[in-house]
Order: sequence, then C-alpha cells, then structure tokens
Amino acid sequence: MSFQSRFLALYVCCVVALSVCVAVAQDRETGEILIGEYGPLTGATATFGVSTKNGIDLAVDAVNRGGGVLGKRVRIVVEDDQGRAQEAQRVVTKLISQDNVIAVLGEVASSISLAAAPVSQQKQIPMISPSSTHPKVTQVGNYIFRVCFIDPFHGFAMAKFAAGTLKGKNAAILRDITSDYSIGLADAFSESFKKTGGSVLVDETYGRGDTDFIAQLTKIKSANPDVIFVPGYYTEAGLIAIQAKRMGLAAPILGADGWDSPKLVAVGGDSLNGSYYSHHYSVDDPSPDNQNLVAKYRERYRQDPDALAALAFDSANLLFDAIRRANSTDPSKIRDALAQTKDFQGITGRITLDKDRNAVKPAVVLQVKDGKIVYVETVAP
Repeated sequence: MSFQSRFLALYVCCVVALSVCVAVAQDRETGEILIGEYGPLTGATATFGVSTKNGIDLAVDAVNRGGGVLGKRVRIVVEDDQGRAQEAQRVVTKLISQDNVIAVLGEVASSISLAAAPVSQQKQIPMISPSSTHPKVTQVGNYIFRVCFIDPFHGFAMAKFAAGTLKGKNAAILRDITSDYSIGLADAFSESFKKTGGSVLVDETYGRGDTDFIAQLTKIKSANPDVIFVPGYYTEAGLIAIQAKRMGLAAPILGADGWDSPKLVAVGGDSLNGSYYSHHYSVDDPSPDNQNLVAKYRERYRQDPDALAALAFDSANLLFDAIRRANSTDPSKIRDALAQTKDFQGITGRITLDKDRNAVKPAVVLQVKDGKIVYVETVAP
C-alpha cells in the first residue's frame, strides 16, 4: 500500500471516529433515556403489536410533556419481531448491545417473551412484559417482570364473582382438555370456588375444534348447577352457549380472556346474553384516569383502546416510576426499584409486584348484553 493510500485510510478512520465521538457527545447533551420496545408490528399478530405500541407511545408523549424522567426526555427504540421467536431474540440483542437501551418493554405473547427473556436476563437489562400471562415468563430470571396478572388469577376472579356477586353455590366446569390455558384456569376456579364453600358438581371436557357439546351439556343439565365455567376460547364458547340455550340450560356461562374477540358474539349471538368473562381491562371502567386515556386514545387513533394498549401504557409508566425511585438510569438499580413496586396506580388497576415479579392486581368482569360487551365490576386479588 502506498503512503498516500495509507494516509487516506488513516484519515477516513479518524473522520469516522470523530463522527462517533460527536454523536455520543450529542446524545449526552440531549440527555435522552433510551428504552427498547419489541413486538409484532407485522405478521399474524400485528394488531397486538400495534395496540401495544400505541399505548407505549401515549405514555411516552405524556411523560415528555411533563419534563421527562430525571430531567431527561424518553426515547423509545422500536423493533418488529414479526411474532417470531428467533427474530425476537435477535432484535432484543440488538436493542441491548447496539442501541444501548437501559430497559426493554415487550413482548405481547408468552411464547415470544420466553424466547427473548433469556437475552435480557443474561445481559442484566430489565424487561417488562405488558401482557404475557404464562407463569413461566418471569421464572426466566430476576430481571424479568410483567404488569398483567398470570393465567390462574382468571380462575380465582371468576370463582369469587360466581360465589359473591352471583350467589352461586354449585358449579359445573367444561374445560378444553387440549389447552394448558384452559386446564390451568379450570383448576384455579375449582380450587377457589370450593374455598368459598361452593361445590363443583361436574367437570366435563372437550377438545379444541370440537363442535358438538350435547353429551357434556346433558350431564351438566342433570346436575343443575348455578353457574357453568367454560375457560376456553371464543369459538367453542359461542357454540357451547348456543347448544346450552337450545337444551334449556338457564345457568349463566362464565369464561375468561380467551373469550375476548369481536367474533365471540358473531359466533354465539343472543345465546351469550347474560354470560360473563374476566379480563385485564375495560374501556368502560369509570375511573378518571381510564376515561382520560380513552379520550386521548380516541383522539389520536380514532378507536377505543383495548386491553393490550392499556397494559402497555401501564408497563411504560411503571418503568418511568421505577427510574424515578431508583434516581438512576443504571439497569441494576432500575431492576431493584421495579422489584420493590408496591401499590402503583395503573390504568388497569393498582399494581404490586410480588417476589416472583408478577403483578398482584384486580381483574374486571365483563358481561355480554344485547350483543355488546359491558363492564360489570372489578374483582380485587
């Protein structure tokens, strides 16, 4: 290589190094707090990722209008994982190693969170999932948190509602034996309902995709329960409601967030009237904080916020609160502050994180009424 070539190469390296130093200096001057977000902005579950991003964006806009956190503006670095586990691992690695974020918000789905959480744990960067409900997510390690309650709490909430509000003494269960989600909720409901002094008279099963439930409903009708708990998904729940009504079963049917879909009423129609299910959030919750969020969400996105948006809003604000309490942007100090979270007032309820970094918080009960989903009450843990 000639002297001129070596000189030119050295000059280019110096320019690049100087540019990096200037960029770093500019970042320090702006005083930004960088937070990562990953989720499915494209792919089969893109609507989940978009709702989550919307909720986080509203939280960031609000905090920055108020002066930021610790006097610094918050900036979110967003990555699309396409709802794929391997891509989630890649983008979380990028957010931490290249973008130098101090914490990560995500993911929506439990399976994707389980794939990416080990990256955050290994690199000791706090990760907060807004809506991954599988118990194993936070078991990955002590840097992994969530703001949603875990699956079994649905069973507890509906047992408490059935015994308390509905005054039920006897229950029947119709569970999807092919679904860990359904089995876990059914077990939790049975255990909790019995603790109230109630009895589970019959516990029947079906498989995902079944369309004929006459045999199971015949046994349930013979038992004459006060309530029927069906912790499955909306398609089967709608069909079960239709067949139960045709058979003259009068007991209200109860479910959980697996029912939450616009297709629920499309499948079950009027047969679902008077049914109830538990959820993380209701747009009709009358609290002033929630109604303020609803108004801002409608103004910006021309639609109502769903549970994913509300949980995402809470996850961002919970992180901001932890940074303030830590009085630091050091990830380890933020982790410690998150672990000490108690009685944080979120849109989806008052949140305390337990020793396993799971949210102890209320559930809401929704009712299907004249083809609409309406808020009934909040069930405390």
